[in-house]
Order: sequence, then structure tokens, then C-alpha cells
Amino acid sequence: MRLSQYPIATLKETPAEAEIESQRLMLRAGLIRRLAAGLYTWMPIGMRTLTKVMNIVREEMNRAGAFELLMPAVQPAELWQETGRWDKFGPLMLRLKDRHQRDFLIGPTHEEVITDIARRELKSYRQLPVNFYQVQTKFRDEIRPRFGVMRAREFIMKDAYSFHMDEKSLREDGYLVMREAYTRMFQRMKLEFRAVQADSGAIGGNRSEEFQVLAASGEDAIAVSDGDDYAANIETAIALPPGAKVAPGTVPGVIDEDELTMLRGTPPAPPREELRKIPTPGLRTIEDLVKALSIPIEKTVKTLVYEGVDGLVAFLVRGDHQLNEVKAGKLPQVKTPLRPATPDAVRMAFGAGFGSLGPLFADERTVRGITFIADHTVASMSDFAVGANEDDFHFTGVNWGRDLPAPEHVADIRNVVEGDPSPTGKGKLRIVRGIEVGHIFQLGQLYSQAMNATVLDESGKSVVPYMGCYGIGVTRIVAAAIEQNHDERGIIWPEPIAPFHVVLIPMNAHKSYRVREIADRLYAEWTAAGIEVLYDDRDARPGVKFADAELLGIPHRVVVGERGIDAGKLEYRHRRDTESQDFPLEGALEFIRSRMGR
Repeated sequence: MRLSQYPIATLKETPAEAEIESQRLMLRAGLIRRLAAGLYTWMPIGMRTLTKVMNIVREEMNRAGAFELLMPAVQPAELWQETGRWDKFGPLMLRLKDRHQRDFLIGPTHEEVITDIARRELKSYRQLPVNFYQVQTKFRDEIRPRFGVMRAREFIMKDAYSFHMDEKSLREDGYLVMREAYTRMFQRMKLEFRAVQADSGAIGGNRSEEFQVLAASGEDAIAVSDGDDYAANIETAIALPPGAKVAPGTVPGVIDEDELTMLRGTPPAPPREELRKIPTPGLRTIEDLVKALSIPIEKTVKTLVYEGVDGLVAFLVRGDHQLNEVKAGKLPQVKTPLRPATPDAVRMAFGAGFGSLGPLFADERTVRGITFIADHTVASMSDFAVGANEDDFHFTGVNWGRDLPAPEHVADIRNVVEGDPSPTGKGKLRIVRGIEVGHIFQLGQLYSQAMNATVLDESGKSVVPYMGCYGIGVTRIVAAAIEQNHDERGIIWPEPIAPFHVVLIPMNAHKSYRVREIADRLYAEWTAAGIEVLYDDRDARPGVKFADAELLGIPHRVVVGERGIDAGKLEYRHRRDTESQDFPLEGALEFIRSRMGR
């Protein structure tokens, strides 16, 4: 493509709307243009990369045996009312009425539509397993769309849905097949990524994993093991009881709550301190308490109170740890969704306000309407400090068994931290940042049951099929690739998804027929050989051409100049390199092919 004929308008200045690097570079390089908040037009050069991503996704989905279809973006409300999600999905859903005042929505996802297709088209076990997918526009009405296409309201998604006779087929013929297909996709795109255990969220189902592109700017915190391939979203990463022993190599590092409660951590050490009640006027935070009393934060316990099914639930977490609300919200004692208790309810139950709460009551009265749930770490502590349930007072030297009964309820309710042992029994955890670009789910019978989708088994009996759901944010992949691959000069595209393979820059071609002639010949020869060349034939200064080449991030750059021609040489630089090298003009095609790994 000749750049003089190509509609690219690069920008020198960063647009005021840009919040993160990918958004800044996509706007400056002319990949996208903003229409309204969260709505973007993909310009021709952006479409080249977007199409390459879609092609890789399609090729691997087809290779995995999935069938492509295309479902309507506009969906009738009745389908979502069948599953109960019409009311549950919330303000992310864009609802509308047609001229007959019938309710519709712009699809944020398509579980209901595909289940409707299944109940109409799938009649027999002989048709299963089967996997349908589409690449299509979705709309989710984000309250504050930001970060360009990373969190836009309208986006392109590949969503797939599989149907199976039983859970074994769902796991082996659906979930694991898609896990392998996703792995191949991101490997082909040459992105550094991890598959991480995740919470199923609004989609629902049993097991799910996210595919995260690793980038320092990522919104998601991910716990990864330095001893094996265990990885989990911080929301679901397992925090083992202190000193608990797990059989090394637990695959794939999944421990359910029943197994976790059976793991015995280190019991509390014998008491060494006396129980003391001390005045702490004005101290409302753990940080204030640690500073005022000169005690280690690891010797403090904070009490966080939420609404429970029967009264209040008080979570006990070590002072330097954070309550994991996703884990806590799944416990049977709490209300759904998880909600903090009101100040009035807390004062009525505890006799004190926030900042002075704890599990030990000085008057030894019977505590009614409070369920205490201790984190595993807290259950192993001794000589710790807690609020005294009296404003401006705390206890220090508190010990289980001596000063208050051992906690009745113990659970994993905290976020893991750097250095925690991996739940696989191998290595320690470190915390990295990631950008979610894919998510796979084992839905089970959640949607097929709700929508009465059935097939006949071998005996002629109607059974409800099991479902899997597998999504990829196609437009988000482009932004994530840039977040992972850029420098201060611009984008650095991984070659498989670069809009062009080579940028060809003639120097002062308008003044030199030799430069123009050789550049034209190279462009024609390389294009005929299947190499995608962006030929910068503009009448522009060399500095402008070099700056645009680096901004656009084309992997390979070749410069044609008078002095080089005199020496029979061309100049080459890879986008990641800092120095250029000369190579012979004769055999230039073979040289470029070798640099491209062809």
C-alpha cells in the first residue's frame, strides 16, 4: 500500500481524552476515531490488525470443530425473562422498545439466544457434542466508558457455546478443547499471557478461567506461582492456612472449600502476653493503632461487619490483609449481594462504632445476632490486638482458647499476597497485572434448565444438556497487545497481527530517480511475494517518515538512499532494535524473508 494514497492521519499531540497508553497510541496512529463516549470507528489501518486477530480466532475455532453462525444483536426481552436475567443484569443492559411497545435489548451476550436455538434445533444425543460460535458486535452500557476500546460500550466479541450430554463431555469435549484453542490463538498472536482461575460473575456456572495478557497497566491483579503454571485472578486465588501442607503438583491447583477446611494449618502458639484493655482515643484505623501502640501490624485483627442471613456477619482478617469480597460473598451466612452493615446496626449489636470492634466482649454478655467468621490466618494467631467493643478502647494480648473460644467458623476470606505459598504445593505466589481478553465457563445446566432445552438420550428419555460458554474480546486484544508492546516512540506490533510486515522508506525520492526506481521495484517484488508493504512514498522529510514508522509500529523498516545505492546496500532496522544495519541490495527479498522467519 502506497502511503500517499492511504487514509492515515497520524497525530503529533496526545488527544486530551486519552487515559492509557494503548488509547493514546491508537488515536495518534489513526487506528481509531472517537464518535461518542465508549463508541469508536475503526479506521482502515486499525481494521487491518483487527481483521488479523479475527482471522486467527476463526481459524482456531474452526480447527477445534466449532461451527460459525451469526445471531441478531437485537434480542427480545422474553428470552431474558425466562432465565431471570432481564431484571438481574442491571444497567449494563441497553433496553429499548419497538413501535409496538415490545421490549428488546442490544445484546451484551448471547446465552439466551443460543439456548433458544438449541431447544429448537437439537433433538437427539446424536447431535451432541456441538459448539457454535460467532464474531459479532456487543453493547454493554458502561457507567463510565474509559480507556478507549479497552472498556468501550460497543465492542466486537467472539462468543461460543457448546452443548453436551453430561459433565464429562462438557469438561473434555468443550471446556478443555476451548482452553487449548485459546492457548493456540494467543501463542499465534505472540502475546505473553496466562490462563487464570476466575469468578464466573454475571454469566454464572461452575468453573471458569480468564485469559489474561500480562501488562503493567492491567486492571486485574493475578496471583501466579513461581514453581509451576498455577495462576488465578486475585478474586479467586486460594490463600492456604498458615503451615498447611498440600500434595505437590495438585492439578490444576483447584481446592474446593470442603478440602480447604480439612487442611490443618499451624495451631496458635501458646500465650506469652497478658490480656490488657487499653485506651485508644481517636484511633480508628489499623495504621493508627500500629503507630500509636508500636506493635507489628501482623499482630492486629480487624473486624469487618456485613449483613447476614440471620443478623450480622463479622469477618476477622489480619490487619495487613484485605477482605476478599468475592470469597466472602459466597459463604452461606451472608446476604447476597454482599452489603456492609449500617453504623446503627453495628452499634446496636456491638455497643461500639467502627474502629473499636472485635470478637471479645469485656462484659462477657451473650452475643446475639452476630456470626464471627475468622480467616485461616487469624485462626492461627496468638497475642493479637482487637477492638474492645467500647469506643476508644482495644484489647492487646488476645489469645484463642484462653480469652475467647476458638473460632467456630473459619474460611479463606482474604486476598493472597506476594510470597504466599502456591495452593498446588509448589513454589510461592507473586502478584502481576493483567488485561482480561478471554473467559471460558462451564455453565452446566443453568440456561438449558431455565429455558427447558432438552434432547433425547439413547433410551429415548428427555434430558437437559450441559452447556459451556467461551468468550474473547476481539477489539480488546488489539489494545492489550499495544499495552504489552510499546515504547516512548510508539507501537511495537507482534508480527502476526501487525497491519503491515514492512515499511519501505525512500529518502528524497522526489529528487532522485534512482531511489524512486529501486523503491518502486522493491515494493512490486515484495508485494508479489506476499509481503505486506507500507510504501512511504510521500513527499515528506525523513524525520517525519521515521517518526510515523515508529508510531505505527510496523515490525520491519527498510530505507532506500542514494549513498546506500552507491554502495549496493539498503538499511534495515527491526522496530525493537536501536541500531540499523546495512544489507546487500542484491537478494533483498531473501533478506527480508529471513528476518520475517519465512
